[in-house]
Amino acid sequence: MPREDTSIDFSTILGSAVHDMKNSLCLLMQSIENLGQSLVETNPVSREHLASAHYEAARLNTGLVQLLSLYRAGSDNLPLTIDEYHIDDVIEDLLATNESYLNHKNMILEVSLSADLVWYLDADLIGILLNDVLINAMRYSKKNIHLSVYTEHKQLVFKVEDDGPGYPKSMLEAQSVQMQQCDIGEGRTGLGLYFARLIAKAHTKGETEGKIYLENGGSLGGSVFILTLP
Repeated sequence: MPREDTSIDFSTILGSAVHDMKNSLCLLMQSIENLGQSLVETNPVSREHLASAHYEAARLNTGLVQLLSLYRAGSDNLPLTIDEYHIDDVIEDLLATNESYLNHKNMILEVSLSADLVWYLDADLIGILLNDVLINAMRYSKKNIHLSVYTEHKQLVFKVEDDGPGYPKSMLEAQSVQMQQCDIGEGRTGLGLYFARLIAKAHTKGETEGKIYLENGGSLGGSVFILTLP
């Protein structure tokens, strides 16, 4: 009598577990937002703690989404779902996700968006990328963040600037390293940069690929993140 195969596909279990954790975190973040709306303005200490909890939950959620996407990819190429999107809808979703933290921290996010922008892209992956960038900008900026979206040289450009201390030298140098040589072991910084490049590179048109650029300076004097999509 043949023995029953009791082997377990660990990668499948990992993917399922990450998906469940991500859903639980989304519910937790929604509960935090609801609680924040019920707190009176005269309780700033509680609101501050709540804002920090929401921020850390958002970071953890982004990390889980990155892990799940990389699991699904199984290689250096992410599976894309390309469709035509109104960019103002993409930005509106991004702002709604981070509205609670921005309000609690009294941060100013200025958005400059060219009118009637429509583009072919994977809105879910681009949303994940931009959310991670915005989360980091909120963490390190003093008060002001500027998000601009426009077209240049027949490419769509997303630019996020802040008034923080700017990117460390190691991150500026890491952007010129080949993807296979990226040090993911650096933690969230290494993983976030690798994942952003992976998403950008997956968006292609002819021989042109999407790219990311890290700079310091810009209009606010801090870090500048640029994403270009063909």
